[in-house]
Amino acid sequence: MSETYDFLFKFLVIGSAGTGKSCLLHQFIENKFKQDSNHTIGVEFGSRVVNVGGKTVKLQIWDTAGQERFRSVTRSYYRGAAGALLVYDITSRETYNALTNWLTDARTLASPNIVIILCGNKKDLDADREVTFLEASRFAQENELMFLETSALTGENVEEGFLKCARTILNKIESGELDPERMGSGIQYGDASLRQLRQPRGTTTQNKQQCNC
Repeated sequence: MSETYDFLFKFLVIGSAGTGKSCLLHQFIENKFKQDSNHTIGVEFGSRVVNVGGKTVKLQIWDTAGQERFRSVTRSYYRGAAGALLVYDITSRETYNALTNWLTDARTLASPNIVIILCGNKKDLDADREVTFLEASRFAQENELMFLETSALTGENVEEGFLKCARTILNKIESGELDPERMGSGIQYGDASLRQLRQPRGTTTQNKQQCNC
């Protein structure tokens, strides 16, 4: 039996190698820690249906390799993403310093309107912390990002990270700030009847496409 959902959102998990991106995805999809995690080669994929604000949303999540040599491959997956988790490791200043590059890529290649949540992962390794909560919080504020510290090991804030991002996208759809009909929005209607409901009377989809406005 096929899944039924109101919306499908395309998500990215981006950031430097070794920050725990695949472990975050695995924790969110499987609800457990991925013990034998090697560096991702190219791109991995996962999906999960969640309930957000009374709507059923399917998150289609692309986990991208953080190593520089895969950058040209992973960049092609950025196109048409509605949301992203931008991940750094709180015990590695190097991964934090690289955030600006990842952010530029996401906003240039995916969409300027992409909804991004900054995730400081490995919160369970607080004793080895190199990046303070306050410093990352300021970075998030300056770049108009949401921010959470997460632990893929314990599961702390992992679900909240994905749901917070999805909730923001949904709010933007409802306020009219995001148009799921726009090419490359990273959003699809899961139910044809919902699309009919949102379509203004007397306007056909064909006309809207021709108008391209």
